[in-house]
Amino acid sequence: MVIKVLMLVVFFGVMVGIGLYCRRNATDVNGFVLGGRNVGPWLTAFAYGTSYFSAVIFVGYAGQFGWKYGIAATWVGIGNALIGSLLAWAVLGRRTRIMTQHLASATMPEFFGRRFGSKQLKLAASVVIFIFLIPYTASLYNGLSRLFAMAFNVDYAVCVIVMAILTGIYVIAGGYMATAINDFIQGLIMIGGIIAVIAAVLNSQGGFLAALKGLAEVSDPEVSAMPGAFNSFFGPDPLNLLGVVILTSLGTWGLPQMVQKFYAIKSESQITKGMVISTVFAFIVAGGCYFLGGFGRLFSDRINVAADGFDAIIPAMLSGLPDILIAVVVILVLSASMSTLSSLVLASSSTLTLDFLKDNVIHDMDEKKQVTVMRVLIVVFIAISVVLAIVQYRSSVTFIAQLMGVSWGALAGAFLAPFLYGLYWKRTTSAACWASFLFSCVVMVLNIFVRSSFPALLRSPINAGAFCMLAGLVLVPLVSSFTAPPDKKLVDDAFSCYDRKVTVRQSEALGDEA
Repeated sequence: MVIKVLMLVVFFGVMVGIGLYCRRNATDVNGFVLGGRNVGPWLTAFAYGTSYFSAVIFVGYAGQFGWKYGIAATWVGIGNALIGSLLAWAVLGRRTRIMTQHLASATMPEFFGRRFGSKQLKLAASVVIFIFLIPYTASLYNGLSRLFAMAFNVDYAVCVIVMAILTGIYVIAGGYMATAINDFIQGLIMIGGIIAVIAAVLNSQGGFLAALKGLAEVSDPEVSAMPGAFNSFFGPDPLNLLGVVILTSLGTWGLPQMVQKFYAIKSESQITKGMVISTVFAFIVAGGCYFLGGFGRLFSDRINVAADGFDAIIPAMLSGLPDILIAVVVILVLSASMSTLSSLVLASSSTLTLDFLKDNVIHDMDEKKQVTVMRVLIVVFIAISVVLAIVQYRSSVTFIAQLMGVSWGALAGAFLAPFLYGLYWKRTTSAACWASFLFSCVVMVLNIFVRSSFPALLRSPINAGAFCMLAGLVLVPLVSSFTAPPDKKLVDDAFSCYDRKVTVRQSEALGDEA
C-alpha cells in the first residue's frame, strides 16, 4: 500500500508541477488554447493519442467488446491506429493547420463560422459541443471506481473529486502546453503499463498459446453456435464489430478535442513525424487494450457479467496480479482518464468562451479577460462532470449513462463531413452543414428515447453513431448540390491559403534546375 500511495503522490506531483511550470505559455488566447501553434511532433502525437484513449476504452470498451467478439476485438484497435490515427493525420493534418491559421480560428465552431461566413453556424456548433461533451466528460470517471476499490478501497466519489481537482489545476495553470507535456508523460505510462499488464495476464493463463487454446474452447450459444467463435479471425458477429471499428476510428475525424490538436502543429516536417508516432502509439495502446479484453471470457469464473456489467471484466482479469502491477494499472487508467479529461474541458471552455460568450453575451472581451473566463469555465465544466458521474454511480440513472453513450456519435456525426468537405471542397454550403448537424443530433437523441422503434441494426448507439458519420459523408455533398452555391469571394479567400508559395529544402522537393 505504501508503494501504491507513493506512486500516486509522485504522479500527481509531476502533473501539477508541469502545469505551474507552463504558466508563462498561457498568458494569451493563442498560448492558452493552442500552445502558440508551436508544439512539436512528439507532444502533438501523444496529445492526440492520449486524448483518444481513456478509461472508457481500457475498462469499458475493451471489456465489453472483448467479451462480445473475443480476440477479434483487436480489429478495433487496428482500426483506431490505421483510420483514427494514420489516415486522420494524412487527410486532415496539413490542411487543418493551414486553413485554421489562415482563418484565425482557434476552435472548430470558429472554423465553421469563418469558413462558411455564418455566425449562426458557429453558435450552433458551440451549443452541440457544450451539450454532448459534458456527459462524455462525465463518462471518463466510470472506469475508475472498481479499480480504485480493488487497489485502495477508496470511495468512488473521493477518487473522482481528487482526479478532477488535480486535472483542473494543471489545465487552468498551464493551458494547452501543460496538457501536451503531461499527455506525453501519461502516454509513456500507458505504453509501458499496457505491455506489462498483457504479459502478466497471459502469463497467468499459461502463456499466449495456452490462452488462445483456452479461448477456442469457450462457447456461448446465445452469441454464436460456431465452435471456437471467440478465437476466430472476425469473431462471432463481424457486422456489429465493423460498426464499432467505424465509430471508434472514423469518429476522431469529427471530434473537436481531437481535430484541435492539428491546429497547434509547429511545422510541415513535423506532420509526418507526428503521424508515425501517433499511429504506433495507437497500435500499442488501443491494440493492446482490445487484445487484452479479448481474453476476458477466460476469467468468467471471477465475474458475473449479467449482474456486474461489462465494466467489471477488466478489473476481474487484473485482480490476481501482484500489488505493484495493480498500482501500475491504476496509474495507467488515471493517465488515460486525466489526459482525455484535460483535452475535453479545454475544448469545452475555449469553445463556449470564444464562440458563444465573446461578442454575443460579453462584449469587449480583451485577451486577458478571455483567458480568465476560460479558466473559470474549466472549473464549471469539471464540477458539472463530477456531479453527473457521482449521481449516475450512486443512483444508477440510466438516462445519463445513455447520453454518455451517444455523445461520441452525435459529435462526430454532426461535424465530420462538414469539416472534411470544408477543407477540400469549395462547393460545400452552410445549408449542408446545418443538415449534417441536425440529422446526427436528432438521430442520436431519438436513439435514447425511442430506440425500440429503430431498425434492429441501429438500436445500438454505436451502430447509430457509425451510421450518422457515414450518412453525413453522403448528405453534405447531396445538399450542397441542391442549394445555392456559397459566396465566391468568401470561398476563394479561404482556399487561397493553399496556393501561397513557400520555399523548402531541395531534399523535400526537386527544383526546376537541370
